[in-house]
Amino acid sequence: MNPLKNIFNLFLAPKNKSVPLFKGALNYLLVCVLIIVVFWASLSVLNITFSFGFVDLYGKRILDGFILTVQLSLVSLVISLLLGTLVAVGQRSRILPIRYLCDAYVKIIRGTPLIVQIYLFFYIIGTAWGIKNRFIAGVLILSIFEAAYIAEIIRGSFLSLDKTQLEAANSLGFTRRQTLRYVIFPQMIARTLPALTGQFANVIKDSSLLSIIAVIEMTQTMREISATTFQLFESYILLGALYLCLTLPITFVSHLFEKRFNYARKT
Repeated sequence: MNPLKNIFNLFLAPKNKSVPLFKGALNYLLVCVLIIVVFWASLSVLNITFSFGFVDLYGKRILDGFILTVQLSLVSLVISLLLGTLVAVGQRSRILPIRYLCDAYVKIIRGTPLIVQIYLFFYIIGTAWGIKNRFIAGVLILSIFEAAYIAEIIRGSFLSLDKTQLEAANSLGFTRRQTLRYVIFPQMIARTLPALTGQFANVIKDSSLLSIIAVIEMTQTMREISATTFQLFESYILLGALYLCLTLPITFVSHLFEKRFNYARKT
């Protein structure tokens, strides 16, 4: 076989098959090298050099900001899951004021930027109700924002259920509780878990906007360090790397769930 064709095949995905591990790793490595080359070439043109010596000096502050970001994200995820589930249930309520309230909540939250909501909730609603703790305020704001998206994930997953299975459960004499436990709940997990895992990565990234109300998480920490050291590029490159350390594993787990549950549904 032609050696050039063999080399060319290394960069082609096989038809109707998954990409082999070696081929995928090779191409990912190639893409990463290309990104690094373009980045460093741009730095060379601008004659910019980096120094990350400030990490030793401000290591504890960076670690504290990293830990606070994780805490914010975890607490917000739990609360937003609970609130999003309630909203998804409320959207199917027979009580129209509840249904329309949940529907309006989702439309308003999803239709406005998070930065606008942060200012409105913190400086108006938070001040009116005496919420002065910025961590608590940040958790509530982030939870309210993310819950609207989680509610839509849950609602969409429920609507995707095959109605014939519900009819079959009814014909077999299943009670509503048994139908929920044995038919709806297992399928809802399979449909929502990959999307919810991916949403957790969004929670982590969205937490960076809480720096505008001086929540001392990673972004605010790096802003303060860059203002002191005047090493803006280095601070934000490190910030991006720290966020990737949190979001890439979550994205990987989300893809694993997606493949597993897609396979389970096909079989």
